[in-house]
Parts: sequence; structure tokens; C-alpha cells
Amino acid sequence: MLAIFKREMRSMFHNVSGFLFLGITLGLYGLFFFTYNLSYGYPYIAYSLSHIAFVFLITVPILTMRILAEEKKSRTDQLLLTSPVPMIKIMIGKYLALACTYTIAVLIIAISPVIMRIFGEIPMGENYVGLLGFWLYGLACLAIGLFASSLCENVLISAILSFIFIFIGYLMNSITSALSSNGNILTKILNCYDIYTPLDKFFNGILTIPNIVYYLTLIVIMIFLSCQSWQKRRWTISKKMLSTSVFSIGMIVVVIAASVGINFGVRQIPNTYSEIDTTESKLYKITDETKKYLQTLNQDINIYVLIPESKKDANVDKTLGYISSASKHIKVSYIDTDANPTFTQKYSDSTINPNSIIVECGEKYKIINYGSTDYQMMDSEIYTYEVDQNSYSYQITEYDCEGQVMAAIQYVLSDSNTVAYELTGHNEVGISGDFQEIFAKKFVDLEVLDLLKENAIPDDCSALFIMGPHSDLSAEDVAKIEKYLDNGGQVFVSLDYASISNETNLQSLLKYMNIQPTETLVYDQDESYYIQSGVYLLPEVIDTDATTDIAGMSKVLMPYSVGLTYTGENADACTSYLSTSDKAVAKSMANLDNAAKNGDASSLYTVMDGDKVGQYSLAMTVVNDAKGRITVVGSYVGLSDVMVSTNGDTANSTVSGRNAVLFNGLVNGLIADDGNAANAIVIPAKNYKISSITVSENARLVYGLIWAIVMPLAIIIIGVVIWIRRRHL
Repeated sequence: MLAIFKREMRSMFHNVSGFLFLGITLGLYGLFFFTYNLSYGYPYIAYSLSHIAFVFLITVPILTMRILAEEKKSRTDQLLLTSPVPMIKIMIGKYLALACTYTIAVLIIAISPVIMRIFGEIPMGENYVGLLGFWLYGLACLAIGLFASSLCENVLISAILSFIFIFIGYLMNSITSALSSNGNILTKILNCYDIYTPLDKFFNGILTIPNIVYYLTLIVIMIFLSCQSWQKRRWTISKKMLSTSVFSIGMIVVVIAASVGINFGVRQIPNTYSEIDTTESKLYKITDETKKYLQTLNQDINIYVLIPESKKDANVDKTLGYISSASKHIKVSYIDTDANPTFTQKYSDSTINPNSIIVECGEKYKIINYGSTDYQMMDSEIYTYEVDQNSYSYQITEYDCEGQVMAAIQYVLSDSNTVAYELTGHNEVGISGDFQEIFAKKFVDLEVLDLLKENAIPDDCSALFIMGPHSDLSAEDVAKIEKYLDNGGQVFVSLDYASISNETNLQSLLKYMNIQPTETLVYDQDESYYIQSGVYLLPEVIDTDATTDIAGMSKVLMPYSVGLTYTGENADACTSYLSTSDKAVAKSMANLDNAAKNGDASSLYTVMDGDKVGQYSLAMTVVNDAKGRITVVGSYVGLSDVMVSTNGDTANSTVSGRNAVLFNGLVNGLIADDGNAANAIVIPAKNYKISSITVSENARLVYGLIWAIVMPLAIIIIGVVIWIRRRHL
């Protein structure tokens, strides 16, 4: 076998075929790598790999057409047929030569994520899982090409046959979808030869055992069939040897049946054990919090997806698969609304978008809107879309299937909704985006409250939210809020550093609860406690019931924050969640104004007369004797959709949604007396993609030329030179 391998490797690179294969594969990859990764800044090589998968329709026939067909044409097959080497070793030796040649291309491609890492954050795990899938896909195509070559004596016919076999496998999913939208026994059989669809999971960052097994068994089958194609040529056809043909057919049936059985068995393993999610935010696997909640279910829940199973969203299907496997009380069904048009009438009088999800328990249900393609899916509750400034097309930025489904499950199991109020009338920033979504997922109704129109805070108010007021509250407003607190009410306040010094009534409310804010913002001198500049604070998250999931350093971002100090005597009444270092500086309003007037940004980070150095809390809760509770956060920017960078990032998106996790924990503390909402779990939307990389113009051109032109051309030229020289020897 080793001798066969060495002979074939020499043959690959003594003529132009091996070099041509490498040159075309790497050249096309380099072109897409330059376009998508270097120019558009996409940090995923899956974009480039998915666009060159079709290349195997051309390159594999080039590489494999001679591997066996040439042996027949030149009659050197007789030497192999009469040799004492078992046929299986001959085929494996030839296949390994093909695989080794292809692996050279894959190893060169594997360098590209390392290059991309120079220019920004790269999801290395996802990139290399995608490359692993691409490698397995290519190996399977080579095995198919080997089988095609074993059937022919003419190399051209071998190439055409190889192209046809790979083309059918590449398009099999489209073929079966056209044959039947619902799927039937014929399409299921045909889909056994769907060689491209299993690649999708790898490109999405999912290392899946069943798909690895599928590619490996397909390779084994093709090598075995190649053996059988040649095996009969080894025997003299006579009456005594007629049984050989029967034996070959029997073995083919046994091997294919065994492969089908192995794949079927592996696919019965729950996704929890058969798949590894390597995405940065664990897009498709459900969180431990979800698993624990689902294990407590004691009521049956039906989840209906309004799409034929053959047209399902692969991402949604993966997430629902994990959810259903975590509880025996959850059943997922796909509904073809074209075949069953009256199904949705029970749930809505209007049309429900395809792929939308209905979660139902008894008579209670909730619809999760998948979105309408007529509006670029902008109304989707599962995906968040934004316009990509490079390509001017809509790109997915967040994926929220787990969060929406878990919110819906809790909603259909709940007895009633909780009501919270958001104060208005003082130029408040308000609750929006990811933070507003938390209330929806807790099935908390968020109402607007104007105290000018109310004599008191409503009795059904579980919590009052005052989010970043830019103008002061009135004395009457404060009196109503203090009375609410004295009756055991719950209040949440976020502060604006630029306004707090003029908000004397708001300050009196804080002092009423023994909280002293600084005059204006604080900055930190300890580099461990900030990012970019001292006012972009990365406070220590103290481990409490509200923050246990994000406790530690560099977890949340609180830009432009007011410092807080507890002035009461009962230390047990105060809980601090975020802390600066002991080198933090509280700027005086006078010094801040002077810095702004003089345009001297450097003085902002200089300790001056009137500034105070010390440790400050940036978020705390204080409880009074009546169990009234006020939670104060020093930075409204950290809990809003206000942009903090030129590329449109918010404080929350900068730290991958952990500010929203903090907010959720603090809200839980306020509504702890409400059973449904307090016990609700909130799964935030997961970032679909990490930030783009930024490649300078010079670097883009240099690396683009090397990958797309210089390297592939050099490989092809070397091959041509070697081929010409050998022809003249």
C-alpha cells in the first residue's frame, strides 16, 4: 500500500494535474478571501469556503480522472490485478495520494485565520471547525471521483462521470425539495446522497458527530465500490468463478446496509451529546439556566413551526432540538400551512408568517414572529438585522430563538402578568432595545407613568423605573415616590452625570434613601478598571444574588458614570454591585466645566483641587425599614442604546450583552415578591457575529495579491515547468 501511495504521489506532481488542482483551489479561495475577509472584514472563512465548494465539480475530476482510468487505458492495470497486494490496499493507497494532495491545499488555507488575527478578534474555533467540514467534504468528493474513475477506461469520460456524480450530490437537497415539499420515503432515500447539506453545520461552527460519521462512511462506501468494480476483473470469468460476482453484489448490499445502520444509530444520539457548539456566544446550544428550568416542567407544551420540515430554518431547528431533548413534556411539530391552511385560524385572524413559531399549553398560546421577507425580516423576533455599511445589504447581528421560546413557554405557564411603570416627563432616556426585551421575556407589562396626571403611584406597580432623567423631578414627584417607598415600593434609577448636579429634587430622593451621588462623573486611574479612557469604566462586579453570573472584572461597561456612596448607619441595608478601584477620581462640576470651556481633554484625567480620590460604587440597592427598595445605577449610558463608538456599538454590545444580564439581575431583585416574574429566566439575544476586522489598504492589497494571484500562479507555473521538463527528458 505504501508503494502504491508513493507511486501515485510522484505521479501527481510529475505532471500538471496535482499542481493544477492546488492552483485552482487556492486561487479561487484567495479571490473570495480577498473579497469577503480582507475587504469586507468578515472574520469567518466559512464565507469564502462556501463559495468555492462548487469548485470541486471541476477540480476533483481533474485530479481523479487518471487515477484508475489511465491504468486501464495504458493496460498497466494488469500489473495491479496480478500483483499479490490485496485490492483494498491498492485502492486505499491511491485514495491516500488524492487525500494528501488535497490536504496540502487545506493546510495552506488553514494559515488564513492566523493572518486575519493580526487585524482583529477572530473566532478561531468556528473557523477551524468550518475548515474541518470543508476538508471532510472534499475527501468525500475525492472518494466519489475515485469510484467514477474505476468505472471507465477513458479519462475524459471518467472526468464527466465524476462531475455528474458530485453535481448530483451537491444539488440533492434542491432536487428532493422540488420532488416533495413534505418529504416522503423516496426523498429520504435520495437525501442519503446529499453531500453538501451536512457541511452547513460545520460552517455555522457546530462540530457534529453524525455529519463526521456520514462523510467517513461515504468515503468507505466509495472506496469499497471502487474495489468491487476492479475486483471482478481480477478473476477469470468461468463457470467455476461465477460465484465471485454473486459474492460481490452480496458484499455491496452488506456494506451499504451497515453504513446506513451506523448513520441511523448515530443520529439517534441527542444533540446534547452529539454536537459541540464552538460559536463565540454558543448560538445554538441552550444555556444551563434553560436546561434547569425545562427539567422542572410538569405540563405538556406543544411547539408548532409553520413550515414544512424540508424547508425548515436549520438554526431554529437546532435550537428547538436542544429544547425538546431537555424535557419529555415538550413536543416540536412542523406544520405545512399550504397543506393545512386552517391550522392557524385558532391562533390568529390574520396571516402568520412562514417559519413562525407557536408555543401552546392548554388554551394559552404565544406566537413568535419569524418575520416577513417583504420587509427584509426587520419585523422578526428571532433574528435582528442591520445594514452592513460595506456591502449595503442586511446582515444578521443577533439570534434570539432560545430567548423567545423560553419567554413564550413561561408565558403560557403563567397565571398573570406583572405590571411595571416607566416614569416620563423629565426628558428620560427610557428603556429600549435589549433592556426593554427583558420585560417582554419576563411577561412584565411596561406602562408609562406621568406623575403630573396621577395623585399617587398606581397600586398595581410592581416597580417604578426612572431611566436617565435629563431634567429634575418636581418636589411633588419626589413626595409621591417617597410615599411609595414607605409603603414597600420598588424603584430603579439610572443617572445622567451631566445633569445630576442640577437635579436637587432627585438628589433629595437619593439622600432620603441614604445615597450620596458625586457632583458629576468619576474616572479611574487604575488601568484594570477602564477601557480606552478612564471614563469608560470596567468596574469590579461584586458577587451577589443579582450578579452571580457576571461577577468579576471586565464583565460590564459603565461609561460616564456618577459615583455613589452609602451614608446610612445600617450596612446590611445596602448592597453594592459595581465598584471602582480605590484610585477613582470624582470630578467636581467646576473642574469639568473648565475642561470643557478650555477644550483641554487632558485635564479631565488630572486630579485637581476640588476632585476627590477614593473608591465608589456605580450601582447599589438600599432597603428601608418598610422593605421599600431603591436601586441606583450611576450610568444611564450603560443601560441604554446610546452609541459609545463610531461603529455604532453600545455599551451593552461592547461587552457581548452582559450589561443586559446585570439589568436583568437587578430587575429580579425589585420584583422578587412577584412569583411569576421573579422566577422567570431571561435568555438575552446572542450575538450572531463578532465585530468585523479592520484591514489597512496596504495590507489588503499585499495579502490579496499573494493569496489570489501570486501563490496560485506560482504553483501552476511550477507544475507546468516540471511537466514540460519531463516531456523533454
